[in-house]
Amino acid sequence: MIMSDVLFWTLIILGTLVVLVAYWIGAYALFPARVEKCRASYTARPIASTLLGLVILVPALLLGIGLAKAIPHPIVNIPMIGMLLVLGLLCLIGSAGLALRIGSGMLSPLDESQPWRKLLRGGVVLGLAFVMPFLGWFVLLPWVLASGLGAFVLARRTQVPR
Repeated sequence: MIMSDVLFWTLIILGTLVVLVAYWIGAYALFPARVEKCRASYTARPIASTLLGLVILVPALLLGIGLAKAIPHPIVNIPMIGMLLVLGLLCLIGSAGLALRIGSGMLSPLDESQPWRKLLRGGVVLGLAFVMPFLGWFVLLPWVLASGLGAFVLARRTQVPR
């Protein structure tokens, strides 16, 4: 493996981590109450969040892949891809609650004036956990996304403790 290959993969991984943290911070900036509710869902019911996310996500992925293979036409594929992208966005918004939950455990004096810093710290820690080969890529990242979707759905009924 030559140096350019190493640099290529290093920049791909770092870019992916930066994009994930950017989505989480953007979700918190746009929907702070929803992300707080997702954090509360992760605190109160983490297993329910995971199971609900899997119940929604697995059939949607199977349906999308099945329809794309059965009817390979843009009229079917484009809406299906759109639906899966929206689900992915909801997964990221919900998983911002987990990043916020992790960051809430690492308090700083700046948190009162800049509450997004909790999410930044938690997002960096969570993103770095994804770097671990195989366990981070194929276990932790899918779990975080599936549970993020479940937390997003559960956040509709979760009351944020004051």
